[in-house]
Amino acid sequence: MLKFRVPVFAGMLLAASMGNATAQTNDLKFLNDNRSMLDAHNCYPYEGQWQDRVSRALNSGFPVSIEQDLAWYSDPATGKGRVVVSHTPKTTGTEPTLKAYFFEQVKPVVEKILKENKQNEWPLIVLHFDFKDNQPALHEAVWNLLGEYEPWLSTAVKTPDPHQLSPIQKKPILVITEDNDAQENAFFDRVPVGAKLRIFGSAHSASHPENLSRAELAHWEATTSPANLLTETPTNYRRWWNNSWAVVEEGGQANAGEWTAQDDKRLREIVDHAHRMGFWIRFYTLDGFDQQKNQGWGASYNFGSREAVLPRWKAAISAGVNFVATDQYEDFATMVPQIEKSLRPGAIH
Repeated sequence: MLKFRVPVFAGMLLAASMGNATAQTNDLKFLNDNRSMLDAHNCYPYEGQWQDRVSRALNSGFPVSIEQDLAWYSDPATGKGRVVVSHTPKTTGTEPTLKAYFFEQVKPVVEKILKENKQNEWPLIVLHFDFKDNQPALHEAVWNLLGEYEPWLSTAVKTPDPHQLSPIQKKPILVITEDNDAQENAFFDRVPVGAKLRIFGSAHSASHPENLSRAELAHWEATTSPANLLTETPTNYRRWWNNSWAVVEEGGQANAGEWTAQDDKRLREIVDHAHRMGFWIRFYTLDGFDQQKNQGWGASYNFGSREAVLPRWKAAISAGVNFVATDQYEDFATMVPQIEKSLRPGAIH
């Protein structure tokens, strides 16, 4: 059973009484002043290969988001289970644990961040979970593991009303997960009022019309109003919105052509809608590589070349996409300050 401790938190009533509009605005500013950052996609080994992905992400600069896909391994001999980092729920026991692969690896970095105490820059690391299965044992173990590292984590107090947002208290790491309702039950519903939320979920995207063919659905996703894609408002738990690139370009990466002014307008409309609603926004996954430069990346998110992905990276940064997911960590990270510099008042275009 999940274990919780309810802390004495003197400012709880004050935080709970804040207007949601103010809280949502503060949320957007809280994370990198509502600007773009690298979301290091699939930042873990595949079958023992590509062991350096976390260090590569950390070395790309801060702030940075690091995605860890999670699954559960149960030892058939002992029955004991553990949280592992895996691209599939079909685990073998050879996968690294989340504690060893992520938390112990970032420990020297976080300790340095805490010692420097530049709280105005926090959080510097976003830990993004993509759960590959949602069994209760996995959720419970993740919650308890986060408890071990709670002094590192940005947290918020659970208010009596889920629609009453409390401010997130700055620490070096912010933990986010996606929209699964079983996760909300484990990480929010079961947390007592007044206790700390350690992890924050994403909004549900709105349902699409029924009885559409595959082609019709692809067209609807890429052309319907952003207001039809996202109808929810933030809650104390759900504070960001996750999107496939297919809502920008019809059919997604595999069917993308030249990047156009209309594409750019579409992207900006979606980002602006998310921010007006009070959500951070993520798009996945913007890759552009040929096979000679492939470092264990998949084909489904590949635009085919750096020349093809580059205008999309620039557009995402210019539009203010908070999390830009890509497998090309270093290449994208170098683009962010360059594009942001060009956007400053007085910059020569």
